[in-house]
Amino acid sequence: MPITIDEEIIASRAHKEFFDGAVVNLGTGIPALCAIVPSDEEKRVFIHVELGLLGVGPPLQADEFAQRDPYLFGAGGQWLKEMPGMVCFDHDRSFDMIRGGHVDIAVMGAFEVSERGDLANWFTYAKGLPSIGGAMDLAAGVHKVIVTMKHATSDGQPKIVKHCRLPLTGKGCVKMIITDLAVIEVTPAGLVLKEIVPGNTVEDVQALTEPQLIVSEDLKDFQF
Repeated sequence: MPITIDEEIIASRAHKEFFDGAVVNLGTGIPALCAIVPSDEEKRVFIHVELGLLGVGPPLQADEFAQRDPYLFGAGGQWLKEMPGMVCFDHDRSFDMIRGGHVDIAVMGAFEVSERGDLANWFTYAKGLPSIGGAMDLAAGVHKVIVTMKHATSDGQPKIVKHCRLPLTGKGCVKMIITDLAVIEVTPAGLVLKEIVPGNTVEDVQALTEPQLIVSEDLKDFQF
């Protein structure tokens, strides 16, 4: 059995891709955990929320709910912390930012990612009613899309596939995939395996990945 890492560590690795002054949109699940990772003192990240927030803080913990603002919540319905300098605006202005290319990075979950960087994350036949939300706008309008997810399904099927079988959110939009096994970069030549969780081999990762991986010449251990 491969050695996997916790969701919080996946989020921490994604956070390393943020740069000082970056405007970042975080999806639900593992992506939302990126807001909890402490930022370097020299790196200020501005969290963008589709509902009309910029510079908002991390989700509130249970013991903070009594102080919650009923208007400050994320795409997944979680209460968010107010931060100095935070800006509130209307919903259409928020999507103007996305569609106008003013959001630098989006971290999203996925049901499937193809070898070309196609993304399927809004519908699966195994679950209930589909929910697109702002995912399609983000896939089309953001400079860099990072997917954070488990490498395989609960029954061991690859989520990184040659061709997505589920309805697409966006074509060729994913630039990086960070899973509980590896960090993979999407390139015109194919999927490049950049980092691997210690204790695993390239063969372990490949066994759970449908497309053939290109092993980077400077393959590293996962950067915790």
